[in-house]
Amino acid sequence: MRYIVSIKHSKTIFLPYVESGEIVLIGATTENPSFEIISPLLSRVRVFSLNQLTEEEISRIIDRADIDISDEAREYLLNFSNGDAREVLMLLENTYSLYGEINLESLEATAMKNLRYDRAGEEHYNTISAFIKSMRAGDKDAAMYYLARMISAGEDPKFIARRMVIFASEDIGLAQPTALVVANAVFRAVETVGLPEAGINLAHGVSYLASAKKDRSAYDAYKAVLADAEKYGNLAIPLHIRNAPTELMKKEGYGKDYEMYPDKKGKQASFLPDKLSGKKYFRRKGDK
Repeated sequence: MRYIVSIKHSKTIFLPYVESGEIVLIGATTENPSFEIISPLLSRVRVFSLNQLTEEEISRIIDRADIDISDEAREYLLNFSNGDAREVLMLLENTYSLYGEINLESLEATAMKNLRYDRAGEEHYNTISAFIKSMRAGDKDAAMYYLARMISAGEDPKFIARRMVIFASEDIGLAQPTALVVANAVFRAVETVGLPEAGINLAHGVSYLASAKKDRSAYDAYKAVLADAEKYGNLAIPLHIRNAPTELMKKEGYGKDYEMYPDKKGKQASFLPDKLSGKKYFRRKGDK
């Protein structure tokens, strides 16, 4: 996707002049303006998105170049383009300049890595998102594909491994607790082995995590209790589970009637603050 928008790297200094109408900024960027333009300025401009060209449209552009190429070379150009006619025309020009002919072999010899992947831009976030969501859906093939894309594009393998460690608890959790063990082992392997061999460790881990059953109950419970902790602040901890290192504290009721292993069948005092007493945060499928 391409964007036409007022300037690529915007500074606050432009904002008052745009607001007053003293200047009109018009520009283009191949990056997502959400990452490249400050929010106040972005809210005051119109953004026009230019989508990738289709293979049919790219093929017509190749025809206009008036060159005789094989079907294999044409297919290679279509795959190489990523929907960008400039990529095709630049590759054709460079290939002819270097080899004096256009064929599959000369195109492949000229081509640089064609994966668009900016670690601070949209494609970075799109790819890692697709990677995580593929594992979440149990699609091992798609997860492996996005793994390969990130590695081929030069992503830090430790970043990928860290996301896998998070995924093991966030999405798999109690359904298969060994997932966290495997994810941590993969992270350690990536640290000690390094690329390119560490790609094998990552592929092993991705296959395991994608295949595992999923259970977000621990993650959901954590989000819920975190929201209440931030909402209510330091609620008073029930006396019976407070620490009682001194006689005065014991007289005040600290630790009174505390049971180390309370009888689940009988009635027991809540371990939560009074305001949250009886509240259920942790729920698994089938829990009432």
